[in-house]
Amino acid sequence: MIRRVILIVLDSVGIGELPDADMYGDSGSNTLGSLVRNVKDFKLENLEALGLGNIDRSIGLQIAENPRGSFGRAKEVSPGKDTTTGHWEIAGVTLPQPFPTFPEGFPKELVEAFERAIGVKTLGNEAASGTEIIARLGDKHVETGYPIIYTSADSVFQIAAHEEVIPLQKLYEICEKARALLKDEYAVGRVIARPFLGKSGSYKRTSNRRDFSLKPIKKTMLDIIVERGMNVAAVGKIEDIFAGAGISEAVHTKDNMDVVDKTLEYMAEDKTGLIFSNLVDFDMLYGHRNDAEGYAGALMAFDDRLPEIFAAMKESDVLIITADHGCDPTTDSTDHSREYIPILVYGRHVRQGVNIGTREGFSDIGATVLDLLGLPIEIDGKSFKTEIYQI
Repeated sequence: MIRRVILIVLDSVGIGELPDADMYGDSGSNTLGSLVRNVKDFKLENLEALGLGNIDRSIGLQIAENPRGSFGRAKEVSPGKDTTTGHWEIAGVTLPQPFPTFPEGFPKELVEAFERAIGVKTLGNEAASGTEIIARLGDKHVETGYPIIYTSADSVFQIAAHEEVIPLQKLYEICEKARALLKDEYAVGRVIARPFLGKSGSYKRTSNRRDFSLKPIKKTMLDIIVERGMNVAAVGKIEDIFAGAGISEAVHTKDNMDVVDKTLEYMAEDKTGLIFSNLVDFDMLYGHRNDAEGYAGALMAFDDRLPEIFAAMKESDVLIITADHGCDPTTDSTDHSREYIPILVYGRHVRQGVNIGTREGFSDIGATVLDLLGLPIEIDGKSFKTEIYQI
C-alpha cells in the first residue's frame, strides 16, 4: 500500500517542443536537449538511471538498459506555458483559456487604481527582464521610493523594490493590494514580489521573492488529499502557486539545495499524503537569463543529491519527478517555452523499465497521485497507476 507520494517539479526542465509550439514562438525549443548539445561533460547519472534518457532517445542523454523507474512524458492541454498553468494542470485543473498577458504594459486605469491603493506613484509599467529593469530604474526607485512594476510574456504583475527602501513586509502588502485589484479581465496568474539589494550599478535580486497567485478555479488533487484527512506538505513556491489552497503545512526556501534539504526533512516524518516540492532555480536563475552552463550545473547538483532522496524513501513511498514547462536557455528568447514535461516514477512498488508513453495531459500526474493514495479521482486526468504499480 502506498502511504505517501513525493512529487518534485524541476521548474522549466522541458524535454522537447510540443506540436503547437510554433503558436507560442517556441519552434525548436528543447530545454534538456539543448543542454546536452551545448554543455560539455553534461551528465545526469541518477536521473538517467531512472530512465530520463529513455523518454526521448534522440535527445542524447544516456539510455538506460535497465531503467530503475518508470518513465514517460506529458503534453500540456491548457493554453499557456507558465508556472501557474503548469502546476494547476499537474494538480488536475485544465484551464479553458489562457491567463491574460500585457506585452505593452498594463492599462492606464489599472495602474492609476493600483497607485491610489498603495498611496504612491510607480515606475516602469512595461514588459522587461527583471535584472535589466532593476539595473535601469533601480536608482530612480531608491531616490523616489516608488516601486517598479513590470511584466513579461507570462501572465504576471511583478513589483520590484529595494529591501532597504520598501521593507519586505510592506512589499508583500503592496502585492496583496495588487492581487485584490487584478481580477476579471486583469486576472493575471501571479503577482510576484521581486525584492533586491545592493548599490547603484550592482543591484541584485534576493531570495525573498513571493508569489501571490489566484486560487485554483476548481478542486485540485491537494484539496482531495486534505479533505480525506491526509497531509500535504508544500516546499518552495508551491504554497504560493496554489494560494494556500489544499496545503496542510508549507516551508519557503532560498535555493534548490534548500528545497532538497526541506524535502528530506519532511520525508523523515511519518505522515501519510503528499510532499510537493518545486526547484525554481533552473527557471529563475538560469533559463530566463540564457545561462546554459549554470542551468546544466544546477541540474547536475540536483542529480548528485538524488541518492539521498532514494535512501530516505520508505517502502510505502513513491517518488515522481517532473516539470511544469520549458525554458530553453540556448534560444534567443528569455521566456518560457511550450514543451513536453518528463515523468519519472520510482519506488519499491513501482515497476522498473515501464514506458508510460506520451500522456495527453499534465493532469495524468495528479490523477495518478490520487490513485496511488487510494483516493477518488475527482479531477481532470487519467491515472497510469495500473501501468506502473506492483504489489
